[in-house]
Amino acid sequence: MDIPPSIHSFPRRASTQLVAVFGLLALLASACASNAPTTDSASPEIDTGDPVEAVSEAESTTVAPTTTVAPATTVAPTTTVAPTTTAAPITTTTTVAEPVVAFNGRAIPATVTNPTDAAALYIEVQRGLLTDDQPDEVYADLGHTEQVLIRSLMRNQEWIEPFRAELPADLLVIADHHIDARRELSTLHAGWEPTDNIPAWTIIDPAPLDDLISFYKSASEQTGIDWEILAGINLVETGMGRIDGVSSAGAQGPMQFLPTTWPEVSQGGDVTDPSDAIHGAARYLVQRGGLEDISAGLWGYNNSDHYGNAVQSYAELIRLDERNLRGFYNWEIYIGSAEGTLWLPVGYSSNEVGSAAAYIAENPWANTLTE
Repeated sequence: MDIPPSIHSFPRRASTQLVAVFGLLALLASACASNAPTTDSASPEIDTGDPVEAVSEAESTTVAPTTTVAPATTVAPTTTVAPTTTAAPITTTTTVAEPVVAFNGRAIPATVTNPTDAAALYIEVQRGLLTDDQPDEVYADLGHTEQVLIRSLMRNQEWIEPFRAELPADLLVIADHHIDARRELSTLHAGWEPTDNIPAWTIIDPAPLDDLISFYKSASEQTGIDWEILAGINLVETGMGRIDGVSSAGAQGPMQFLPTTWPEVSQGGDVTDPSDAIHGAARYLVQRGGLEDISAGLWGYNNSDHYGNAVQSYAELIRLDERNLRGFYNWEIYIGSAEGTLWLPVGYSSNEVGSAAAYIAENPWANTLTE
């Protein structure tokens, strides 16, 4: 099932100290159909001219009144023009369909319809994400594809085992952590009812990945909380800072603090500043017992074991290979709605709650996973 508003797409509970709005895994999975090029060939037309035939005329014979015999009749030679055939040139026109893109120019990821194709695409995507020195736009497309591919996989539970059976061992362990996290977040939001609305958010580019990593590691050095845990929280809460807005419970900033909680850990910082918010989250986890038991600390952050388990699955993926952050960093924001799970790209902005039906009518590409 899809997770409500957020990266996964889910609202945090008002009773928690920090309210998650990102609901990350609702984003994961496969989704948007890419348009394959189509070729239109014009039928060749052959123009064949009719044969042209020359006309032969015989000279008339004249007999003189005398006995002189007129010259013999001479028949002009007949000239025949051979038929000619003229072929018009064959014209072939190839029309390539334009890719479906969002209003910010980002393309829709490819769609898969079976576990074999899902496994093949997953291998291609993961190998790409683990390849160094590729352009940022390549990682952006790979990360978004990873996200919607996993979401598609989890929507089709019968695919999971045949999908897993086709993966090499090194990628299977990565896939299993993704699947575990998605299941935990789906369980967390079991019974959630899709909304008719889209929240009053602005979707922005997150801080550069290298900067975020430096914030996580600095906060870890100061508090002892594993930096990978902080990255996992940042991912689940706001897609690493993509959501600029207030949750339904009033939580703010990239790590989603309630106004009543932020002063406890802020040390005078700005709740909307990524560095301040990440350092505040680390201090908050310490206050909630995270140094002795990170599960207890995460429970204090959001009162659910499922939330904590999901964060720890993402953290473990980062421990396995820090390059897995390339995928997470490029996951997009989706909102679970009565109109489907809708993509809110960077550049989306609304100062007031909007209609999901109106949004999908204006932006049909936003439903990246057809039912």
